[in-house]
Amino acid sequence: MQVTVCRKEHFNAAHRLHNPEWSDEQNQWVFGKCNNPHYHGHNYELIVRLTGEIDPRTGYVYDMKILSDLMKREILDTFDHRNLNLDTEEFRNLNPTAENIAVVIWNRLRPHLEEHLTLSVTLYETERNFVEYHG
Repeated sequence: MQVTVCRKEHFNAAHRLHNPEWSDEQNQWVFGKCNNPHYHGHNYELIVRLTGEIDPRTGYVYDMKILSDLMKREILDTFDHRNLNLDTEEFRNLNPTAENIAVVIWNRLRPHLEEHLTLSVTLYETERNFVEYHG
């Protein structure tokens, strides 16, 4: 029997969508307001889902306190109240789109989880715009 457990967190971050190989005009045309050279910010909502078997000893798929601590250490402490382009190694050379942020989050969490657990990341950039990554 597979069960999915979910943990939701929130973080604030600034970014600029920009491809340095393109002209200013092409960046503006493709990314619009998101290409603002002075950056802009989002109030991100992050949902992490772990799917697996219920451990008969604990009744858990995964201990939610451990998941909370993991998300704080690997995601919130790294990205919250940061400029993703300037303050994080992951996005020095990677455009911090919602898609790329979700993949980076998945890659930061995956090594800390048991192999039998399926990991899924949902990242809301706005109330209406969100991405999901399943690895």
